[in-house]
Amino acid sequence: MSDHFSPVPMTPRTLNVLLIEDSEDDALLLLHHFRQAGYQVWSQRVEDERGLREALSARTWDVVLSDHNMPRFSAMSALNILQHQGLDLPFIIVSGVIEEDIAVSAMRAGAHDYLGKGKLDRLIPAVEREMREARNRAERHSALDAVRDSEARFRALAANIPGMVFQLLRHDDGGWRFLFVSEGCLALLGLKPGELVAKPRRFLDMVQPEDMPELERAMHLSAHTQSTVNWDGRIRLPDEDIKWVNLRSSPRLLASGVLIWEGIVSNITQSKLTERELRQSRGQLAELSSHLQIAKEEERERIARDIHDELGGLLVALKFEVSLLANKTPPDPDAIKGRAQSMSRLVDDAITTVGRIARELRPGILKEFGLAPAVESHAEDFAQRTGLQCDLLCIDHDIDPDEETAIALFRVFQEALTNVSKHAHARKVDIRLTQEDDDIVLEISDDGRGLAPEDLNKPKSFGLRGIRERVAHLNGRFEASSRDSQGTRLLLRVPACRRTVLEFSR
Repeated sequence: MSDHFSPVPMTPRTLNVLLIEDSEDDALLLLHHFRQAGYQVWSQRVEDERGLREALSARTWDVVLSDHNMPRFSAMSALNILQHQGLDLPFIIVSGVIEEDIAVSAMRAGAHDYLGKGKLDRLIPAVEREMREARNRAERHSALDAVRDSEARFRALAANIPGMVFQLLRHDDGGWRFLFVSEGCLALLGLKPGELVAKPRRFLDMVQPEDMPELERAMHLSAHTQSTVNWDGRIRLPDEDIKWVNLRSSPRLLASGVLIWEGIVSNITQSKLTERELRQSRGQLAELSSHLQIAKEEERERIARDIHDELGGLLVALKFEVSLLANKTPPDPDAIKGRAQSMSRLVDDAITTVGRIARELRPGILKEFGLAPAVESHAEDFAQRTGLQCDLLCIDHDIDPDEETAIALFRVFQEALTNVSKHAHARKVDIRLTQEDDDIVLEISDDGRGLAPEDLNKPKSFGLRGIRERVAHLNGRFEASSRDSQGTRLLLRVPACRRTVLEFSR
């Protein structure tokens, strides 16, 4: 018993053939050769220009077979029509009689081959060859179009990336050659892309000398380890401006063995300035924190001194008077009365001192009666203690800020008067506390030596810095300036209620 294998029928190959032929018999002969070769043919015969144009617009053709010379048309005219329409179709001339010089001219004009009608054994191989070539040409054109589209997309993307996109070749001697530079070169370096490609050394010349060794080290390491370059450095532009830039690129080995880098150079000047300002701000905060600790200790020392010197002295004197009264009571009632009155005055002074110290630490009047009475009370205490004249030009007693705002403004007021007593060499202080719309306005002016512009930026100017920080915390504004005549004017403007500010900021 034997197995029987049925042959697998082959799928017929289809072919769309456009025949430019005035003889129907010759056209049928050509189609017969295709069917004998196993093709399933769909064909159309035309014999003039109009018929050709209609056929070309009606469908897609695989091959065009044309007689050389016909009564109303010719192969060269047909070829010219195909070329004007941009159609890349295999075009083969099949003619009964054609001179060789005419055939050569036709080939030069764009015909792909020519055959004699008496030698059609070459027909099928010629058509199949030209169809393969047409497919190859179409694939090449498609690939080239894809490359052009990809390059156009890349250039459009590179043009819109902030910074300079580049492709770089680095020679063994350390020299650079830019293979590609994006339009961002102009904004970053002040050079047109063509200028940098023509003279790549101009970029290296811009790099600050002290930053150049690190760039060379990074490129050398990348070349040997195939690692990404990530370099920050400074460049000097043609207008002498200094910029911080970041160069980040990755190496890629080409098929030829050449190593190139592709990456971007970005402007990081602003981030570097922000970083420096942040470091300075942290340093200032550290100094301020240290100053606050010192100020706290100094305040404790002052309070202890006041208690020891004033309250302690009063109590010692009071004890002395009590001892005299107890041990050496004079017989004169008037003397006893005088001693008692002296003791009473000492007790009053002690009570006054204790009250002043308590008010400076935490003024109860601020909590009980509000900001305006607390400002008035502290101004009176300040005037008595320092001898400076304090004029309350305008005090609005209807002001009712929230507790945090009231405490902060009172501390600012205390600090401002302390600065006047320490530095201003003033004789008079004017104070104004009002409410304008939703803002509280506090103004403190003196007739002292004034405020120089450099005083505002002194690194050790902790008094003004503390005031500025408190006002900023309240979302307010602070101005310090010299008065027109003489002296200093501090102006604070803060929201009356911090709760409202927080609700609107959410």
